[in-house]
Amino acid sequence: MKNHLYLSLMPESLVASHLAPDEFGSYIATGTKKRARGQAIFFKLSDAYADQMIVGDLVARLLARQPRRSLYLSIYRVLERTPIDAIESLHLTTDDGRVLTLRPTPYKPEAGPRFHLYQEFCPVTPRVVSALEPREFAAHITDPAQLVSLPALVFAELKLARLGDDPEATDVDDLPYPNLEHLRDCLRELRTKHGKPTKTVIRYLQQDVLFRTFTGGLYVATAGGGLKHFPMPSQGELETKHFPWWRSALKSFGA
Repeated sequence: MKNHLYLSLMPESLVASHLAPDEFGSYIATGTKKRARGQAIFFKLSDAYADQMIVGDLVARLLARQPRRSLYLSIYRVLERTPIDAIESLHLTTDDGRVLTLRPTPYKPEAGPRFHLYQEFCPVTPRVVSALEPREFAAHITDPAQLVSLPALVFAELKLARLGDDPEATDVDDLPYPNLEHLRDCLRELRTKHGKPTKTVIRYLQQDVLFRTFTGGLYVATAGGGLKHFPMPSQGELETKHFPWWRSALKSFGA
């Protein structure tokens, strides 16, 4: 039996398992009895790092005794202690156990909107608007010279549509966020308060996240400039190559 090591973000934890990523995602989203449902976001860590971390007589005996769907090795400050190079792939799991696998690619800045909407996932979960593009945002949040900073962060960029350039834009009722006027107010504050790089929209993630709002992709940032980018497939690819996952993601309710 092959040992796999996963860094789960909901909640943050380091988990050893004999299940491959698709099986592991289905298991943690629906369990074995299919009585519970819940989204999951997790990283598969490299086999070399797994071999390094899954050591010790107790862990070895527990893993060897029987197939293990999950064996929690740590539940505290896991992300900041995980080398960014050990993060191999990202897996987005819908609440019925469908798994979309994303691979990292070099980050290439592109011309984008004036404002951005970011959902942070680990180790904190606020939703913020920012005038900073993803690399700049990552560097700002993980900069120890700031009054408040994080040693590492996982975040995704969410769709803003026309609000990304103009907080007063109309025809944005298709954005599935609660209280659009509050979102507009946050964007207006960024526009008028020069030098203010970010503004909190929601202090913590209160519901399931809508995967269909992801744009650009997800990012892992570490202090010192580390950045790993996991781009989302295009809409066309989601509708063709990943249709079962996409259909499930479209049925999700969140915020």
